[in-house]
Amino acid sequence: MEKLKIIGGKTLSGALKVQGAKNSVLPILAASILVEGESVLKNCPNLKDVDAAIQILRYLGCTVSRKDRDVYIDSSALTKSDIPDNLMREMRSSVIFLGAILGRTGEAILSMPGGCELGPRPIDLHISALEALGAEIEEVGGNIKCRAAKLKGCEINLENPSVGATENIMLAALNAQGETVITNAAREPEVEDLQDFLVASGAEIKGAGTSKIIIKGKGERHALEHKILPDRIVAATYLSAVACAGGKIELSDIVPGHIKTITDCLEEAGCKFKIYDDTVLMSSNKPLKAISPIITRPYPGFPTDAQPPLLASVLCAMGTTVFVENIFENRYRYAGELGRMGADITIEGRVAMVSGVKKLKGAYVSATDLRGGAALVVAALSAEGESRIAEIDHIDRGYDAIEEIFRSIGADMWRIDE
Repeated sequence: MEKLKIIGGKTLSGALKVQGAKNSVLPILAASILVEGESVLKNCPNLKDVDAAIQILRYLGCTVSRKDRDVYIDSSALTKSDIPDNLMREMRSSVIFLGAILGRTGEAILSMPGGCELGPRPIDLHISALEALGAEIEEVGGNIKCRAAKLKGCEINLENPSVGATENIMLAALNAQGETVITNAAREPEVEDLQDFLVASGAEIKGAGTSKIIIKGKGERHALEHKILPDRIVAATYLSAVACAGGKIELSDIVPGHIKTITDCLEEAGCKFKIYDDTVLMSSNKPLKAISPIITRPYPGFPTDAQPPLLASVLCAMGTTVFVENIFENRYRYAGELGRMGADITIEGRVAMVSGVKKLKGAYVSATDLRGGAALVVAALSAEGESRIAEIDHIDRGYDAIEEIFRSIGADMWRIDE
């Protein structure tokens, strides 16, 4: 079984380009079902979740090929409207295919999605929104069956700004008659990236990045070439690692505004920044200082996915840092593994109190989920001695060749079989 072997305690220094965003490429792969001809997605990372999405597209009848970081999709020959259970279980965000398949074929059959076990992530918002558009939905034996002879645009007010629900509505509404208005929509950059892709294909959508999105249905959509947005959570992970290990890093191919909540926190901890149009330079001289409470919220608030790596970066900071998790109730599952390295973390419900320790020691640990695995990598890079991280399939879902990336900036980090 593959593990990551890390010899910590080395200063990190160098320049990195940020990979394409997992949370952008997955809904855009689903959106390709609604586009005529062959579309090309550039800056598409090599990830387990991306591979799972490509398998789904191929099962549905699409032709998909990859060349390095470019993915070519032609959905002209779509022949199926169901996704089998084994493919759905590969990733939680597979539910994003629901709106696209329904809009294209008038029916969709999906099993409940898989992914990281971070607590309830109900798809009730997705279902109620599609019903508002005119779909008939029933749940039978763990399957979701949707049918709609004709979708009609309407106004949908989301109970909370769910990213997945917002994207599913956008995709289904493209083939609805009339205009659909989403209020209390998710404002994440990845939603904007989906809109950019669809608009470039000929769709009429506006408002992504705000709480109100307007979609005009029908119309033709043509093939296009689109570059995937840089991954702000991967960028946050790189910065967190260098912050606690010490050193200098230059991140390019990044949108600095998308990671401002993270850079603000690390600057408060004692890191120094220079920020340009698409580049961030950071230097860190240990030790760091504890920072103001971190409270996760929907964008533009502090992202829940960046919470684990940032928490790992302040394990040896002077003082106590408080984290409040408002998105996923089981987000702190990784904290026990950090404890094996000597971290002092107290969990009370949705609150984690991190008291800085003098040093971390390498240990054998296991990734509990994608971002929790990233936290273990960050901690191991600053710890004394050797760490081995098991269950790295979780990490591979969101990080493209993470060991090669960190080796390129001076880390002793390898992928091993044992």
